[in-house]
Amino acid sequence: MTLMLEESDLLAALDRVEKIETVAATLDGDRRATLRQVVEDTLAHTPPVRPRIAASILGLTEKTVRAWAAEGVLASTTKQPRLLLDAARLHQVLHLVRDLRAAGKQRGLLDEVYRRLADSALLDREDLAESLEQMRRGEGDDFEFRYPASEAPSTRASA
Repeated sequence: MTLMLEESDLLAALDRVEKIETVAATLDGDRRATLRQVVEDTLAHTPPVRPRIAASILGLTEKTVRAWAAEGVLASTTKQPRLLLDAARLHQVLHLVRDLRAAGKQRGLLDEVYRRLADSALLDREDLAESLEQMRRGEGDDFEFRYPASEAPSTRASA
């Protein structure tokens, strides 16, 4: 398959996913969950992506895309004989890059995307979601943190 055809197929798949996500955002409950599952299935069945195509879609250089893959921001499906990237993670990173650029962020995207992916992974944890929900309901005990005497910060005013 030629590079142009691969890119065209990927763009068509991502466009379908974006349309489904737009409709899902207007729904709630089971219907939203069903459409989210369709998105996940579609991305899971989208072929791996060449770095050059990912670079074109993200508006980055191929060198930057390869660096992001080496850092783990873009997930690779294979590294040998050639690097291929996971389409689902590419889609996730594409959303983050678009949001950051819309907010005026042009430099330091790697660190920002990495932080947002880490935050997203934390928020996806069921135990954290349960704890946050308990906090919202006002459940739990209040406590005051006290430093051990040996670690207490200095209360002396600096000159």
